Amino acid sequence: MIALLQRVSQARVEIAGETVGAIGAGLLVLFCAEPDDTELLVEKMLAKILKLRIFADDHGKMNRSVQEVGGGLLLVSQFTLAADTRSGNRPGFTGAAPPALGEALFNRFVVRARAEHPVVQTGRFGAEMQVHLVNDGPITIPLRMNA
Repeated sequence: MIALLQRVSQARVEIAGETVGAIGAGLLVLFCAEPDDTELLVEKMLAKILKLRIFADDHGKMNRSVQEVGGGLLLVSQFTLAADTRSGNRPGFTGAAPPALGEALFNRFVVRARAEHPVVQTGRFGAEMQVHLVNDGPITIPLRMNA
C-alpha cells in the first residue's frame, strides 16, 4: 500500500468542473492499493497517517498530527503511485491492485477515516479528476506499507 501525503493549506478535487471534495488546512492523501494489500493494512496506514507529526507546534517544530491540529483529510485514489518506470519510457501499472480490489480497499480506507476523523472529503474512484492544492511548507511525505 502506498500513500503520498501533502500538507496543504487548502485542496479540492474536481470532476467535469464540479468540486466533489474540498478541505482547508490538512492533508491531501493520494492512495494506491497493491495486489497483496488487505483491510488490516488499511487500518495500519490510516493509523500512521492520523498520528504522523508533520504540523507545527507553538515553536514551529513539526510536532503535531492532523488530529491534533483539527485539519481535514482529502482522500484521492491514485493507482499511478505504483508506476514501474525501470525500463522503457512508458510506465507499467501491474504493481497496482486490480480495480475491484483497489476500489474495495479505498472505500474501506474512506469508511475507517470517517469513523476516526471529523473532516474527511474524497475524490471518486476511477474518475478523471483534477486535484488542486496549495502545498504548505512544502511538506510531501511518501508512505509505503507492505503486507
